[in-house]
Amino acid sequence: MRFDVITLFPDLFTIPLTQGVTRRAFDEGRVQVRTWPLRDFGEGPHRRVDDRPYGGGPGMVMLYEPLERALTAIRAERGDEQPVPLVHFTPTGERIDQRIVDDFAAGPGAVLLCGRYEGIDQRFIDRYVDRELSLGDFVLSGGELPALALLDAIARLQEGVLGDPESHRQDSFSDGLLEGPHFSRPETLPGTADAVPDVLLSGHHAAIARWRRERALDLTARRRPDLIDAARAAGRLDAQDERFLKSRLL
Repeated sequence: MRFDVITLFPDLFTIPLTQGVTRRAFDEGRVQVRTWPLRDFGEGPHRRVDDRPYGGGPGMVMLYEPLERALTAIRAERGDEQPVPLVHFTPTGERIDQRIVDDFAAGPGAVLLCGRYEGIDQRFIDRYVDRELSLGDFVLSGGELPALALLDAIARLQEGVLGDPESHRQDSFSDGLLEGPHFSRPETLPGTADAVPDVLLSGHHAAIARWRRERALDLTARRRPDLIDAARAAGRLDAQDERFLKSRLL
């Protein structure tokens, strides 16, 4: 899969794509990323890409024509019979979740548009943008951080990227729930009574799996009850899960 990124700050992508476990996805070409500096498509000797908004008001607006030239160049180089979607990162977009990540991770890629300033000329959005995504209910300086977050989440799902292929299946949201707590050595912290739960030392795999499931259910019910409702509606909770959740309320 290939992602083309339209950005005013291509250098922001250098370090995140070459560090950590997800770099395997990029180094081995499982996820290809090419950045397209928008100023290369700007107007005049100063490569202008923004101007004041009509109607007045603060800030600057990214111009239609440089964006169109950049997108035309990307589509010409890709040569896809069916153009991949153009994704715009904006606070008004759909919030990114694991379902969206899974979707992209199984697809051919996308063009990622990283806006800046006050916004993008609405005519470009209306004509070309296929999907609008948001990282959450807050405002960032630009779309680069959401783009990087999406790329990282996609990369770690690719085969051979994580050391243990089962790792991502135990992550938060993989089954609709938050992931429960983890423990490692020492078994008891020096000078305290804080110890690893006995069940994790038992070697009883079924009991351990059930304990982890219940901790995930408990944590999700306390912090994100909306996810419990969604998991129930999707049929992801069995009778044992429901009994445990009911016992918490007694």
